[in-house]
Amino acid sequence: MVTGIVLVNVERPMLRGVITEVMKIKGVTEVFTVAGEYDLVVMVRVKSNNELSEVVANKMAHDIKGISHTKTLISLQAHSTFDLEKIFSC
Repeated sequence: MVTGIVLVNVERPMLRGVITEVMKIKGVTEVFTVAGEYDLVVMVRVKSNNELSEVVANKMAHDIKGISHTKTLISLQAHSTFDLEKIFSC
């Protein structure tokens, strides 16, 4: 499983609509509204880097109006008290 943490800047008036549209994307498991430099943190859990690229570079960047900037972090390891592979099996 590949986990991407996507930091997102959104045009303020479009925030609710962006959240709704992002949540519809296959592979998106959580969306957090946050305070600070970014407006949203989007957790993406997919099978491959190609799928992550499709979500971030194509679906989020081109298909959703209101997203002005993204920054993607790729998880190298996950540490959790939960079996994340089992919970988020693709």
